[in-house]
Amino acid sequence: MDPVTLAWYLLLVAGVTTSVAVLVSLSRPRGRWGLTTRKRLVMGVPWGTLVAVVAVAAFYLFVQDGLANPRNPLDIPFRAYSYLYPIGILTAGFAHSGLGHVTGNLLSTLVFGSLAEYAWGHFPRRRGSFSFSSPLSNPLVRIAIWVCAIAVAAVLTSVFGLGPVIGFSGVVYAFVGFALVRFPIATAVVALSTRIVTELYNAVLVPEIQRTAVETFSRPWWAGIAIQGHALGLLLGATAGIALLHRRDVRPKPEHVWIAALAFAVDRGLWAIYVPEGSETFRLFRALGMASVFVLAALVASGATATTRELLPRIDLSRREAAFGSVLAVVLAISFVTVPLNLYAVDDPSAGLEDAEPTEIRDYTVFYAENVENQFVPAVPIPGQENVTDGRVNASGVIVVSERRNIWWEEVSAGRLETNGAATIRIGGLSWREDVRVTRETWAVAGGNSTHNVRLGPAAAEERPVVFRADPARSDAVVDGRNVTIAPVGDRFEARVFYRGDRVGSTVIPADNVTTTAGGLTFVRAGRSLFVKRGETRVRIAQRAA
Repeated sequence: MDPVTLAWYLLLVAGVTTSVAVLVSLSRPRGRWGLTTRKRLVMGVPWGTLVAVVAVAAFYLFVQDGLANPRNPLDIPFRAYSYLYPIGILTAGFAHSGLGHVTGNLLSTLVFGSLAEYAWGHFPRRRGSFSFSSPLSNPLVRIAIWVCAIAVAAVLTSVFGLGPVIGFSGVVYAFVGFALVRFPIATAVVALSTRIVTELYNAVLVPEIQRTAVETFSRPWWAGIAIQGHALGLLLGATAGIALLHRRDVRPKPEHVWIAALAFAVDRGLWAIYVPEGSETFRLFRALGMASVFVLAALVASGATATTRELLPRIDLSRREAAFGSVLAVVLAISFVTVPLNLYAVDDPSAGLEDAEPTEIRDYTVFYAENVENQFVPAVPIPGQENVTDGRVNASGVIVVSERRNIWWEEVSAGRLETNGAATIRIGGLSWREDVRVTRETWAVAGGNSTHNVRLGPAAAEERPVVFRADPARSDAVVDGRNVTIAPVGDRFEARVFYRGDRVGSTVIPADNVTTTAGGLTFVRAGRSLFVKRGETRVRIAQRAA
């Protein structure tokens, strides 16, 4: 460890230690904090939550090969594509798409899961009951029940999740819902503390960082969030928590539950209801989303705090029963609306890809294509809006197909590949994996147009074939009546010279520091730039993307 990094760590430890020491001196807990946790948890430790953290981390490291490739794990076979692919359905709730994804969910699990397990408790809460007096009062049994409940929640949020969901976040939101109805203010405070934990982790991981302004590819932040899965997890947890409140005859303050539910839903983006309109185009319904989270807060608050007073005496229906029934009805509605979509089967996996040149590995076929109809994401008609999708959603980029697994998935978009220039696609199963490498070479001509080709093949191959060639790009620059078009041909690019509309010559784009001629123009390559010369005139006609 270099001295500068060590100094940053010492400064961080000093800051955290000083802050905690001041808190202890002001609060003077004298063992009160530990006693409070030990009243509910064995040794004051949330054992069930820790088991879940270890299990999810182990799945990422060993099953998804995250140990060897922490930033690019194997995730394609572990997504919940449809009920026709049960492995994906059963594993999606435990798998993750990257290091940041799994780290964020594990840190949130430690924070929210601990509070939720505290609300559940390892010891019986009824007066006159004792530990080990019955199976349900046995702390070990209660810990086991908690672990099983976590596993069930992970599977349920996959079974009833919308789209090819992946991640433990549905369970994290279930933790929040379970804790929120019992300890609403504490849950709101803990929600803020997750950012503290995350930033502290980042400070330990990278104490100092330097960034330079660069062009990057990014989608809207909300376009990558499984809103329906998060809402389902929150309501599943809230339903279980409300049932426990009724059993224990506990009634929190309505205003506390309402504000905590509303604040959490808004802070975590549950209002971001959107639909895809294309490969990189999305429509956000902000007003609908905000209205929904207000209704959600009222629903949770009423379910948790409604009294036993009669609402409809004729049918002996109490306010509590009606409120709980409303929560349960919404959970069922959010769940079962996804069933028809999750029963969908890809009729023709190669539809629209007939002309694409594939890379085939076992039951997977990997293509590159642009502007083909997405066989997995349906178009969604929007009332009052022009149907910009024209009845379909297009896909452009690297597409992974597996008829046996019912997979048709745009893994790397054309826009992301254009920005990054290359990508590695990991495919496989429970016991095997293999990498596919894709690269894109782009030439931008004077005037803003560009053309490109794409190479695709096994990562282990020494050479990968060109599988896609874009249309030629014509430069706006004119040199002595001549203009130049760059066109991908075979596995290379060539410069074509036109004079008065007729093609008068062509040449392969030369290597660096090499000169060639065609159509009365001299072409000079200097690094990534291509220049043309005629007489005393010298113009940069094209540039290869970095």
